[in-house]
Amino acid sequence: MRRYDVLMLFMCIVGAIYIYRLFDLQVVNGASYREQSEKRLVREIKTVAPRGNIYDRYGKLMVTSVNSYNVQLYYTKAGKEVLNDILLKLANILEENGDSFYNNFPIDFEEMKIKKSDEGAKSWKKSLGLSEDATIDDVINFYVKKYDISQTSIDDIKKIIPLRYEISSKGYSSYKPVTLAKNISEESMLMIEEQSNNLYGVNVVSQPIRKYLTGNVASHILGYVGPISSTEYAVKKESGYTQNDTIGKTGIEATFEDFLRGTNGVKRIEMNSNGHITDEIETTDSVMGNSVVLTIDMDLQAKAEEVLEKYVNRIQNGIGYREAFKDARAGSIVVLNTKTSEVLALASYPTYNPDEFTDGISNTEYEKYFRNNDKPMYNRAIQGAYSPGSTYKPLTAVAAIESGVIGVKETVVDKGQYDKGHKPVCWIWSDYRGTHGPVDVATALKVSCNYYFYEVGYRMGIDTLSKYTKLFGLGRKTGIEVIGESAGVVASREYLNKLTEKDGKKRTWMIADTLSAAIGQSYNSFTPIQMAYYIATLANRGIKNELTVIKDVVSSEGVSVSGELIDSVIDAKINKEEQEYGDLNISPDTLNAVFEGMKSVTGERGGTAYSTFSSFPIEVAGKTGTATASSGSANAWFVGFAPYDDPEIAVVCVIEHGGHGGYTAPAVKEVMEEYFGYNNEVDEKIKVQSYNELLVQ
Repeated sequence: MRRYDVLMLFMCIVGAIYIYRLFDLQVVNGASYREQSEKRLVREIKTVAPRGNIYDRYGKLMVTSVNSYNVQLYYTKAGKEVLNDILLKLANILEENGDSFYNNFPIDFEEMKIKKSDEGAKSWKKSLGLSEDATIDDVINFYVKKYDISQTSIDDIKKIIPLRYEISSKGYSSYKPVTLAKNISEESMLMIEEQSNNLYGVNVVSQPIRKYLTGNVASHILGYVGPISSTEYAVKKESGYTQNDTIGKTGIEATFEDFLRGTNGVKRIEMNSNGHITDEIETTDSVMGNSVVLTIDMDLQAKAEEVLEKYVNRIQNGIGYREAFKDARAGSIVVLNTKTSEVLALASYPTYNPDEFTDGISNTEYEKYFRNNDKPMYNRAIQGAYSPGSTYKPLTAVAAIESGVIGVKETVVDKGQYDKGHKPVCWIWSDYRGTHGPVDVATALKVSCNYYFYEVGYRMGIDTLSKYTKLFGLGRKTGIEVIGESAGVVASREYLNKLTEKDGKKRTWMIADTLSAAIGQSYNSFTPIQMAYYIATLANRGIKNELTVIKDVVSSEGVSVSGELIDSVIDAKINKEEQEYGDLNISPDTLNAVFEGMKSVTGERGGTAYSTFSSFPIEVAGKTGTATASSGSANAWFVGFAPYDDPEIAVVCVIEHGGHGGYTAPAVKEVMEEYFGYNNEVDEKIKVQSYNELLVQ
């Protein structure tokens, strides 16, 4: 019995102590403890590292990152009604100062239409449990109920729904916020800070935002960044990406994402239960990403784009030409260093402004860029594949002479209509019922005699011709470090067999196919970058170098990243194809004969580009090309290199539906004028001795 009394006494004492402690916690010191608890929600928040800069070959800054104010929302215990009120207040602040919030909601409230195709709209309505015939008002009412929106003003509802939709799509918590607005004004930032006590969970953070200093210039090379998509996030989340990150989408931004992206820092903070930061405990600084130095000459790039736009418009409207080609609306210019195969300029027209994509593209901008028949997002320099027409004839000449089917001085008598295959005619017969008479290779190139190339093409056959075509890098990716390059097509039995395998329709290679291929038609289809590579290799007397648009990749400490590391990351991204580099072993006699013919195109009366280059102070070797397109007017080409005696640059221009190859020659001339300093403008290029010195500044 005594043991029982002792036990009961002990339990009473323990119970009394417990009750006292509970009373102390909840009553005596309750307020103090609650205050401490509210202040001791310790969280880690990411400090976003700025992406690395992008420079041209002379150290001119093309792309950088600047600080911006972004609005983030952390999860709090506030109910749906309070949350809706907070979001409405936030939206009103942004609207007052001309700022905007993320709006990925599928309804365009301005035009009151669904931002999807008809089928997409039906599918979306069905996913909500609504009928396919549900009206926009039905959809809005669905979300009003879903989000417990008590506000009655339709204007207020249109502000709340997109923000709630963004939160639902991205998700958020007390430790992982969702970004609701980016790059807001300082006025909005200050107003949010002033009203912070009523905006639970809302914080304004300073984060870097991408800035393209070149405007529209070089946009197809540089690419753009944008909010990470759900698909990209699924792939990248294991690498530390979050749903609020931006990521390189196209161009250098995409290809070099792994290098340009910096290392994020971490802030350990104390936050109260309302989501407001009360103290910063410690910080790990972010590290800026690596900078990329391009081989691009920014001045030359700007000139190439200016010239390209000018001549597309001139040809389209017949300004300075004997006729207009109204369907001429796009084109490309590529400039390569002949000795190194470095890309000096890579222009595609029409173009776009990458700054418009940084915060996510609006519906209006989407319509402007992605539903535009002129395809401004399409990088024609590396993606557009066109028949080369007569610009292919120098290659046919090299293949014919090197394979021994004709000598450098041997002549072919142009009879107007060729007597084999489908009996094609020379252009001079078609236009004037005339002939060129006996022509050797140099003369054939000068006057672009189809008959000569029919004959040598027939003699050597398609297998030899396709072999030399591939040797010069045509019909395969050049390996330029920009995602999305097309391979093109080499006219060959191999390609015909692939077509047969694809659709089951039996095809036989015909003599007519060979004759057409020999003048740059048939299945031949190459990109401007491939054509520039071929001309640069030819100008370099058959010595083929690895093509590149990258000069260097440098860390924030000024240390160059190893080439092996760059290759291991980039080659897989661009799906690089094997190329044969080095000396193609083309005989000097062959090269001299072909060069002589190309020089006469620009430098002798009767040459197809003589009128353009006759007064040019530097000797140019070139070739015009008028290539039949699948529809509309012919595509217009000019390819060339200069100076003739010691080539430095190869320039290629193609204008879609430009009508005549000679129409593109003036564009190439102006680009060459810029390169050689004949444009009467002050040359402001600054030669940078050390990238390390530049990039650590």
